[in-house]
Amino acid sequence: MISTGELRKGVVIDLDGELWQILDYHHIKMGRGSAQVRIKLRNVKKGTTIERSFQAGERWPRVQLDRRPVQFLYRDGDEFHFMELESYEQFHLTAEQLGDAVYYLKDGMTVDRTSYQGETIGVELPVTVDLVVTETEPGFAGDTQTGARKPATTETGLVVQVPIFVSEGDTIRVDTRTGEYVTRV
Repeated sequence: MISTGELRKGVVIDLDGELWQILDYHHIKMGRGSAQVRIKLRNVKKGTTIERSFQAGERWPRVQLDRRPVQFLYRDGDEFHFMELESYEQFHLTAEQLGDAVYYLKDGMTVDRTSYQGETIGVELPVTVDLVVTETEPGFAGDTQTGARKPATTETGLVVQVPIFVSEGDTIRVDTRTGEYVTRV
């Protein structure tokens, strides 16, 4: 069982007989009454997203997922093809099943396949991914405002706010949990 105090992003819980992945959560302490937790959840099988509030201390069954390393091979339209590293068996997942993970997948990349009772749910990404900037505005001398940022489009289509010194062709490291720029590589 998992309680509201043990919540983490990415954890999958059983709520009302369905699998839900925690996308985000906030503890809210009211002036009067007990604390509440506002959770943003994504239905693992359907891909729908909801927000719900729960009383602090509420508990749900934690879902045990199987994780196996797989290699991302290629994208074909809306389908993403993967290969099991142990058996060389190939399978595909749709963009809807993968969610935001589609913006971090590069050909040849190794990720973890998550499955529940033999059915593939999605993939688990590494904490950071290195992506090449394909399009951004040039930074000009004199743009010295502290913390100045500009949008940059990466090779996977992800748009990230980067410092002004980053230019096209640079490789940047992006945090897959938040989608934020970490450093230039």
